[in-house]
Amino acid sequence: MADDVFPRASRQDGTYPRPQLVRPQWRSLDGPWQFAHDDANVGMHDGWAEPSHTLGRTITVPFPPESELSGIGDTAHHPVVWYRRRITAEDIAAAGWSSGMSFLLHFGAVDYRASVWADGRLLGTHEGGHTPFTVDASALAERGPFDVVVRAEDDPDDLEQPRGKQDWLPDPHVIWYHRTTGIWQSVWLEAVPRLHVSHLSWETDLASGAVLLDVELSGRPTAPATEVSVDLWRDGARLARVSRTVSEPRERIVIPLPALTNGQGYEELLWSPEHPRLIDAVIGLRIDDVDVDTVTSYLGIRSVAVDAGRLLLNDRPRPVIAVLEQGYWPQSHLAAPSADALRAEVELIKELGFTTARVHQKIEDPRFLYWADRLGLMVWEELPSAYRFSPTSVARLSREWTEAISRDRSHPSVVAWVPINESWGVQQVAHDPRQLDFVRALFHLTRALDSTRPVISNDGWEHADSALLTVHDYENDPAVLTESYRDAGAVAATVAGVGPAGRRMQLLDGEQTPGLSSAPVVVSEFGGVTYAPNAEIETWGYAVAESAEDFESRLRGVFGALQASAVLGGYCYTQLTDTLQEANGLTDEHRSPKLPVEVIRSIVLGTSTPA
Repeated sequence: MADDVFPRASRQDGTYPRPQLVRPQWRSLDGPWQFAHDDANVGMHDGWAEPSHTLGRTITVPFPPESELSGIGDTAHHPVVWYRRRITAEDIAAAGWSSGMSFLLHFGAVDYRASVWADGRLLGTHEGGHTPFTVDASALAERGPFDVVVRAEDDPDDLEQPRGKQDWLPDPHVIWYHRTTGIWQSVWLEAVPRLHVSHLSWETDLASGAVLLDVELSGRPTAPATEVSVDLWRDGARLARVSRTVSEPRERIVIPLPALTNGQGYEELLWSPEHPRLIDAVIGLRIDDVDVDTVTSYLGIRSVAVDAGRLLLNDRPRPVIAVLEQGYWPQSHLAAPSADALRAEVELIKELGFTTARVHQKIEDPRFLYWADRLGLMVWEELPSAYRFSPTSVARLSREWTEAISRDRSHPSVVAWVPINESWGVQQVAHDPRQLDFVRALFHLTRALDSTRPVISNDGWEHADSALLTVHDYENDPAVLTESYRDAGAVAATVAGVGPAGRRMQLLDGEQTPGLSSAPVVVSEFGGVTYAPNAEIETWGYAVAESAEDFESRLRGVFGALQASAVLGGYCYTQLTDTLQEANGLTDEHRSPKLPVEVIRSIVLGTSTPA
């Protein structure tokens, strides 16, 4: 596999916005754009999308206008914002465009509802603040340079909108943070053939010794001799090659992998945190024996399951040693301050001793998942919640979650899906049959979209169907915490009745998924100890440490209480970093550890403090 011809997707530098479907030529549009708030919502009426209109300010994309790095830094309520940028002849050429090709404008994420125009022509709309979308600007590229205009609507008072931890109040309070409005992930250009590979999904079937590729083309093939080829590579050696004639826009291709049935070589292909092995792929599209499109990708071969009260990775018990990851930076909010910051975040989590990150109330930038894949970090992916139950919120959450799973189901690092957290948005789930039906529906929707990973129906309490029984327990007395999880009887009593937050742990009326009674029990939030001696604002946490020594003692107490249990499936500490007023991180908001790294690591892993 020649890197100069087909660059290895598993060894990219982390800047490409779509890491599992890579083409060598593209053009980033991150940087300065024109910008304006539209608080009176007059832009549509007054023609702000027209070529002649100029917006009055400059913003640095992809940083949200609430953030410092955007150059705007205005955290007030602004429900509508506008962007404008000139697409130059240099941009068009750098994207690889030539006449007859399709010219695509990709948006990583725009919060929440976006409309995109080019020279006054509406190219497309998208609803969903955490998932990508694409518009076709081919006709504009044929004519030459043009202006792109984006209108983003993000109503802070709309509680039916999936918003995660973005505050609806003017200022952050308790566990909610500043809003992230408008463009907050990369915008980029790509020129592609008219018929091209538009989407890929990977799955591995260890039992049959095969890799499964779901490939989606941009349209239905019209030529009878349309062929998709797949080459799989590992460290320069070809593992498999398959070619298949296709007649549909979506096809499943089965790629037998003999090495998976070889008992001696099988282990050398599996992905795990200790050995994050990735398989490179080259996917080619040929029409009438002419190469039309070539993309590179990667996959990880591994299985995730639950059995007998344990999470299994590659059929072996894998304790959950996780940390809650908010994915929030003080200077850029939900947007990472740089592509390098996403790699540094994964490296930090691993350096502190964790094998897993529970990305909380956020669909993270796919480049974070790339580094998790490459460096070996398991991830729980969680749907950002809405805060009011209604038919509108049901439709919005279902649609955005479907898009998120489609985007991320090929990442080997993603080992669990979490559609609901702490009954947020379904506050009456214990009493309202509609809300219970919705929680169950999301669980089964997730399994229908991806049956290869565990699904946690309602993380924290009030589980309906669920592959893991997760408990949020902020008890900070080690003796009390130890007693709650010391043995099988204590754990069974905890999950069978009213939980630590005063909510029932399980809602089991009606049908129950087989095996729920043997699901692993994981304390997926605990700790939350605040230690912020230099804080410039009033901070908040579940317990407060008075000194570094007190902080270490408290951490050892709560970690040790859970590590003493022989029956828990694992735990997730709250949280990795301080985030505004929620100063219960193991590091401060700038990612500086509050104790020496080796001390935190020894606490996380339950080992003695290094000398």
